Amino acid sequence: MHMHPANAIARCAHTMEETLAPLKAQRSRSIFWMLFPSIMLPMFLAVADQTIVATALPVIAAKLGTIERAPWIVLSYLIASTIAAPVYGRLGDMFGRRHMMLAALAVFMAASVLCALSFTIEMLSLMRVLQGFGGGGLMTLSQALIGETVPPRERGRYQGYLAAVAVSSSTFGPFAGGYLTQYLGWQSIFLVNLPIGLAAVVLVLRLQSGSGSSGGRAFDVVGLCLFAGFVTSAVLALEQLQRLDSRTIPIAIALAAAATASALGLWWHERRVSYPLLPISLLRNPAVWRSDALAACHGAALVSLLTFLPIYFRALEGATPAQTGLLLLPLTVGIGMGSMITGRLISKTGYTTIIPFCGLTVVTIILLFLAFWAPYISVKELPWIFGVNALFMGTVMGVVQVTVQTAAGSQLLGAGAATVQFSRSVGAAVGTAAVAAVLFAVLAATDTAAASRLGALIAQGPDAAATLAPAQAMIERDEIVTAFRAAFATIAAFTGAGVWLAWSIPIRRV
Repeated sequence: MHMHPANAIARCAHTMEETLAPLKAQRSRSIFWMLFPSIMLPMFLAVADQTIVATALPVIAAKLGTIERAPWIVLSYLIASTIAAPVYGRLGDMFGRRHMMLAALAVFMAASVLCALSFTIEMLSLMRVLQGFGGGGLMTLSQALIGETVPPRERGRYQGYLAAVAVSSSTFGPFAGGYLTQYLGWQSIFLVNLPIGLAAVVLVLRLQSGSGSSGGRAFDVVGLCLFAGFVTSAVLALEQLQRLDSRTIPIAIALAAAATASALGLWWHERRVSYPLLPISLLRNPAVWRSDALAACHGAALVSLLTFLPIYFRALEGATPAQTGLLLLPLTVGIGMGSMITGRLISKTGYTTIIPFCGLTVVTIILLFLAFWAPYISVKELPWIFGVNALFMGTVMGVVQVTVQTAAGSQLLGAGAATVQFSRSVGAAVGTAAVAAVLFAVLAATDTAAASRLGALIAQGPDAAATLAPAQAMIERDEIVTAFRAAFATIAAFTGAGVWLAWSIPIRRV
């Protein structure tokens, strides 16, 4: 009996699929064991560095300088990592990502030692710039290595694996940062990077040495200078605005003008150079620029929370560094868990942007609730609210990476991964500066001496208010709470913009 040709073809295809399935599974396992351990520790360092420093901020501010300068410990790192991200993306395409990963780790570890040796807040901020030049490559190169090696549909699963790293590093960061700061001093939070970084170097050496494609390509130095000028001027302008001082307004206007001029010059230059630092053709793609803008909004919201919540817990509740680390655990674990769940959803369903659309909608509602009801929420309840909030915030970055890598294609993979990282860093730097400006501006508007008294609360805890009359102490507490309510509303504006961006991204499925 003869079989219908269509049935014969279908049966042949099914048999071939069954034959190839074990080979595909074996190849998938081989890729995993070759690639994942080698990018795991660099990712761990990149994520943990943000959370481990956050818990030490109040202590560092008390030891080295004023509370108004504390955000610069975070901002200086973010500015540098923002500038470095596209540099590593482009150099990784040119010279090989393994070589550039080793260079990034070397800079990061050397800068960590210099951070520990700092004796003023200005010196520490400068050393954090150097550390950011190393750290900016860790996330960018890790993501590019995944895009280079792993098929598009499988990348969602790898985002889930990386989320497991994010869970462990985010959990390690505040917990270890709090206890190290309290019992070994704040310097230990930087020195702990050395053994982890050395182990990362050993694992990266296992990777195959990619040759890159540097022939005939000149690095875009002019683009780098214009980009650095834009980022630095924009963040410094926001920093000047936080003081609500008429003497700083001309400086802020001049810095804003410099940022605008740098941005326009960068756009003009990048359209004309053969091998631009920021590929304008890629950024014109709606799926790419909207995904990058979503990453910027997410970075602004998350890093602002990690920067200012330790100050909130210390100023209003008198939390020690170790207690602050425990209070931040629900937030940091929630981000990792949300990312892990999102990665598995992408791999199983192929759906992408609907996940952060729903997630950020919930986040915005929670932040607006906090903006109105923060004074009535106890310190025991607040971490769990932020834990739920973080679970839904974890829906963003995996989707952004998969979308941009899919849109960029193999030729611009490193540049595409870099656009995500530098967009997130730009958002984090500008967003943190904006929230700081709002927080301290509201304090200054209600009471010109409130910022200095906030600094006293950071340094001394509740004892700083012990000499005040009960009525005056209550007024000061209300002023600080009002400022933080404005800060929560500002962060909600970032996530609300993210909701619209997630809905507008044209690539809905991979």
